[in-house]
Amino acid sequence: MATNWLDDFAPLAGLEPAARPLLSDLPPIDIDAGKILFAPGQACAGFAIILSGSVRVGVTGENGRSIVLYRVARGEVCVQTTLCLMAGLEYTAEGVTETPVTLVMAPASRCDALIAQSRVFRTFIFGRFGARLSDISRLLEQIAFARIDTRVAQALLARADAQGRVTATHQALAEEIGTAREVVSRQLEAFSRAGLVRLSRGEVGLLDRAGVEDRARG
Repeated sequence: MATNWLDDFAPLAGLEPAARPLLSDLPPIDIDAGKILFAPGQACAGFAIILSGSVRVGVTGENGRSIVLYRVARGEVCVQTTLCLMAGLEYTAEGVTETPVTLVMAPASRCDALIAQSRVFRTFIFGRFGARLSDISRLLEQIAFARIDTRVAQALLARADAQGRVTATHQALAEEIGTAREVVSRQLEAFSRAGLVRLSRGEVGLLDRAGVEDRARG
């Protein structure tokens, strides 16, 4: 017999036998990168369980400036979706597939039943919901109190590959830390003059990782 996706999904592999039928018949869905999963003002139709890939969740202000709130990967939950399901609210942020994504969409009615019946599902939802809120609190703290050079350095280190390459536009980095593209560009130019990075179109190279790490510590 073919393995059900639940058996390979560690957070829910121990789901109680009585609760398994609420999820086991739901098929995995493949979604290309760059697809909008939800947008502000939309109602929440169900709960997405991410099996692979990454979903970027962010907001855009009236001034057109955007910020990435968090990402949802395998085994994580979306704060926006959880709030919408629990409180009957509409989405206030946008969720976009950052990479190709495979997910299972559990209808809202089944989520309600799972929360009521399954301790394993409740632990999965609320444990990860709390961790995600902690991440958002740290983001707000950084925006409110951290210097811009510290925030840019932290964003570079978070996105750098093993060779020290950061494949991202200045706009994308600005959205990561909640500031304007021009602010990021000025800071990167300052890092370049200090010999910390090399700038090229769509890419930043870390020339002095230790120096960037020092800036990231503030």
